[in-house]
Amino acid sequence: MRPSGLLACAPLGVLVALLPAAPAAAEDAAPYGTPSTRCEITDPRLPELSGLAGAGETMLAMNDGGDQAEVFVLGGDCAVAEVRTAAVDPYDPEDLALAADGTLWLADIGDNAGERATVALIGIRPDGSSTLTRLTYPDGAHDAEALLMAPDGTPYLVTKEVLGASSVYRPDAPLADGATVPMSRVLGLGFTLTGTPGGPVGRAGQLLVTGGAVSADGQRIALRTYTDAYVWPLSGSDVVGALGGTPVRVPLPEAPQGEAIAFAANDRDLLVASEGLPSVVTLVPAGGDLSVAPASAPADAAAGPGGDTRRVAPVTAGLIAAGVATVLVWLGGKLRRRPA
Repeated sequence: MRPSGLLACAPLGVLVALLPAAPAAAEDAAPYGTPSTRCEITDPRLPELSGLAGAGETMLAMNDGGDQAEVFVLGGDCAVAEVRTAAVDPYDPEDLALAADGTLWLADIGDNAGERATVALIGIRPDGSSTLTRLTYPDGAHDAEALLMAPDGTPYLVTKEVLGASSVYRPDAPLADGATVPMSRVLGLGFTLTGTPGGPVGRAGQLLVTGGAVSADGQRIALRTYTDAYVWPLSGSDVVGALGGTPVRVPLPEAPQGEAIAFAANDRDLLVASEGLPSVVTLVPAGGDLSVAPASAPADAAAGPGGDTRRVAPVTAGLIAAGVATVLVWLGGKLRRRPA
């Protein structure tokens, strides 16, 4: 998602400056080592890298936006080796996942203006055919940038919220080409200020979820903000139970607009990257115990009408009202495109 320049940064920065700098609700002693540059993306076809997925020693990458569903296969040197496409004109694709059956899933879930009646998941199958399933939220439109594809093929969307109170949604039925499937809110997550620098909107970037990933071996989940990554152990396909536990927080190197995250070929190290060219793909090595731990919530623990919100930073009613006003101003300057 492209931030709306000074219009977004100025009022949002004032609001976030008022938030208490509460400790991040995660284990800060992250078992990760010193980040290093894996390679740099310089291909002019990838100016707005938003989604990244690992595929063995290669990487899969996609742009934010565009008029065609398009995935770039990158070699170990970040050079484009292949481009896979589908004849679909998306609205605002934001994240990417590789399913166990080889299908590439593009999450067309961006909604800056909060006006979309449906969002969509676009699949590009190994045989070149494609599929598109539209999804509806139970509680109105949301902006989202993170897709988590469980090992059993169930997708989860994680919203991007100005004050850090993200929601997790899951389809109520299997994905089907041409279908419109309702979703349910299954969990709430809370992100607090961490003090890690980076991103296009100052301290607000520490609260905004911009990407997600599930390791190929099904053992870990990662979500990222503009500044930090959060890693949870995963057992089976119990994404809700995993996210109900306490993650490890990984401060990420400062980047202009970090939205992409994936697991490396060893299913432990993290790969992160930012929009803009050149875009440095950074490897964050796992250096400690990342073994699977018991989940702290049952797999079917759906949030009720008020939502089961985990570890949300406390804010006053006044700040919430200010946040709503800020969002209205922020969204006023957004460009709109027709839905897919």
